Amino acid sequence: MAALPTSEALVERVPRTASVDVEVVVPVLDEEAALAASVCRLHRYLRDELPFSWRIVIADNASTDGTLAIARALAAELPEVRVLRLERKGRGRALRAAWGASDARVVAYMDVDLSTDLRALLPLVAPLLSGHSDVAIGTRLRYGSRVVRGPKRELISRAYNRILRCALRARFSDAQCGFKAVRGAAVGALLQEIRDDGWFFDTELLVIAQRRGLRIHEVPVDWVDDPDSRVAIVRTAVDDLRGVARLMGSSHVFRFAGIGLLSTLAYALLYLALRGPLGAAGANVAALALTAIANTAANRRLTFGVRGRAGLVRHHAQGLLVFALTVALTSGALGVLHGLASAPARWVELAVLIAASTAATVTRYVALRTWVFARERGASPSSSSSSSEPEPRPHLGAL
Repeated sequence: MAALPTSEALVERVPRTASVDVEVVVPVLDEEAALAASVCRLHRYLRDELPFSWRIVIADNASTDGTLAIARALAAELPEVRVLRLERKGRGRALRAAWGASDARVVAYMDVDLSTDLRALLPLVAPLLSGHSDVAIGTRLRYGSRVVRGPKRELISRAYNRILRCALRARFSDAQCGFKAVRGAAVGALLQEIRDDGWFFDTELLVIAQRRGLRIHEVPVDWVDDPDSRVAIVRTAVDDLRGVARLMGSSHVFRFAGIGLLSTLAYALLYLALRGPLGAAGANVAALALTAIANTAANRRLTFGVRGRAGLVRHHAQGLLVFALTVALTSGALGVLHGLASAPARWVELAVLIAASTAATVTRYVALRTWVFARERGASPSSSSSSSEPEPRPHLGAL
């Protein structure tokens, strides 16, 4: 595995002895209240239930309370416990430092609150030790999982995982469950590609693993939400969406945005030219239809790199179905405007129509990327045999 870069500001590392089969990292930030009880509970489970050699690494992520002192005391008392100290925050940063310096056959991590039932740990690491899979994750979205959580976190999480499936064609069910493991032989290459050092680290790890064709094993877990969780849900969600946009591929996004801008300008000119003879509704549909054909053709060639006549008719037929969504949104917005003002100025009409059309842009991009041109882009690498199971029931989420 790659050596830990000095820029990570690693301050403390208790020396290791022999290599082990499984190393479990517990990232912590100001967790003096929960740390001792959780680590002792994890230690007992590993000692009594795990039939492999193991160690625990407490990754203190720039704590300012008594967390570091407690971690040192645990390491002094329990010979299988080690301490890693960093002076900068970020869960991804802690995992990068711990995993990047590990010599274990399998590296894993879990949240300090132990929300995930520890009985899932053996099914998590066993397929990696056997060589069956490369990455293993706990999931709260597969049949067999049992989860207790609040409605707000459930709603945000469910929406986030759906975005991943649509925007990134994710074939794993639960990106943010704090219960993951990676084969030591695979983790180094993954860490080199991961850019995020915060909460999005988990998602980026899985997306890169899927794109590299690694096998991702999923384990349904029993999971109870921590009522004392201090995760800033809204801020984390915004950061995650930024990460999703980055992973979608900047070149594709920029080309799509450029084509969309030109299409919008053409639409505005056509609408103004046709508004008189066709009326507002007719001009809207006609302008959208004309620009949709050109938009699909341009994205086919420039954004998604599809050339030749193969699939041409199908692409445009599917593009027209996507265009129907834009018509529905813009017509609805136009109807609302005319309900509020019987004779609005044409520039007001145009502004409302452009705003409604812009709102449909993200959906249009996802539809073109994952449906219209999906065959030509090629199927995503299989994540694992377990990922080919039926679609998980959409009842619980991540985050």
